[in-house]
Amino acid sequence: MKNAKPAAHATTPPRTDQTAAAAEAHAHPHDHAHAPRHTHGESPEAALALAEEYCRERGEKLTPIRRKVLELLLNSGRATKAYSLLDEMRQIHPGSAPPTVYRALDFLLSAGLVHRIESINAFTVCHDLTQCQHGILVVCQQCGNVTELHQPKLRQALIAQIEDAGYRVASDEIELKGVCSACQAAELAAPAASKVGATAPGTAK
Repeated sequence: MKNAKPAAHATTPPRTDQTAAAAEAHAHPHDHAHAPRHTHGESPEAALALAEEYCRERGEKLTPIRRKVLELLLNSGRATKAYSLLDEMRQIHPGSAPPTVYRALDFLLSAGLVHRIESINAFTVCHDLTQCQHGILVVCQQCGNVTELHQPKLRQALIAQIEDAGYRVASDEIELKGVCSACQAAELAAPAASKVGATAPGTAK
């Protein structure tokens, strides 16, 4: 595999909220934004196969539980909270316990296969998986949709400004809060729908 990230064997703590989501950054040839789905439009199966190959090259294993959690995130297509993943896992494996999901998320985070979205305490797949340069994440605060912006020059300039101010960046990801186009459209449609309902025949007194 080309441009694979170097292996990083991190100790896995029992809870994700005690784990720093660290992943190695890699150069990307062009600045661009990724659609919030699978890698380069690939199917979930192709993305999972890529993840399995990547883990093998790192000397690690994408166990059935880790694979299922990654698959659930791929199929979601947006940031998903841990308890929602646990609910989905229990539909498949009724005996699933919270530590099982947290440990799987910890592994996927340490491998750089997923991001933790701090602003909404949720998780999303790294859209390029093993090829991703962890950069700027734009997070919809209403629906949890996430778009990755690969703007290396912008990111480097921002980090330089942060460091000049005397700070050290604590995460590979930089999050920006926003409202996606679909939620904006829904907001615009809601007042119109209310107005139509208020003036509908038979409603006037």
